Amino acid sequence: MQHCYKEKDYEKGSAGRFQYLLFDLDGTLTDPKAGITGCVQYALHKFGIEEPDLNKLEPFIGPPLADSFMEFYGFDAEKSAEAIGYYRERFRTVGLFENEIYPGIKEMLAHLKQAGRTLAVASSKPTVFVEKILRHFDIEQYFDVVVGSELDGTRAKKEEVVEETLRQIRQTDDFQSGKWDNDGIVMIGDRKFDVQGAKLFNLVSVGVTFGYALPGELEEAGADYIVDSVAALEELLNG
Repeated sequence: MQHCYKEKDYEKGSAGRFQYLLFDLDGTLTDPKAGITGCVQYALHKFGIEEPDLNKLEPFIGPPLADSFMEFYGFDAEKSAEAIGYYRERFRTVGLFENEIYPGIKEMLAHLKQAGRTLAVASSKPTVFVEKILRHFDIEQYFDVVVGSELDGTRAKKEEVVEETLRQIRQTDDFQSGKWDNDGIVMIGDRKFDVQGAKLFNLVSVGVTFGYALPGELEEAGADYIVDSVAALEELLNG
């Protein structure tokens, strides 16, 4: 059964105790809109495609870049790979830091870590960039596991990222002790891809509406919980 709770009506404690918390990055921990859309705009310009309205490029936030260039602009695999090269040309030096951490995230992570939770990042962004962003915002120390995609395009699908994150978590002594199982693992993200990745591995999913989901996207994907603020998310995870 789906349990969707908005900030105003979910009950504290209804989630039970989650021990392993898998966080998406873009749209969940940080707001990457300026960097991602600016780099997509830059890549499209290389192909003679001009898109002055960065708001129209928001759908690129979340899914793998290759999929987005093919879906939204009809690129084939070869052209999409070339576009990603242009995207990263700008992203690795400029776009990476055109990013903002959501207010309250750093404090929430600190509280969860102090409470003994095991935190992980499960992102479709390349791991090398994920790690730089975590260091930039001084939140790297809160995460025991950091998993992203590879620069060669492998492990770009959310389900592949979640699978690798779970593999690393299940190698920890605490998990192998038998104290925790899948019921203690939750995936937190702002897009349907996060919910779908969680469902594939029978994990609880939490959708956050302060990211880049379209109206009704998280509900339609079947998120187990939906929260509207960082404060609501922290309360739920501390349930």
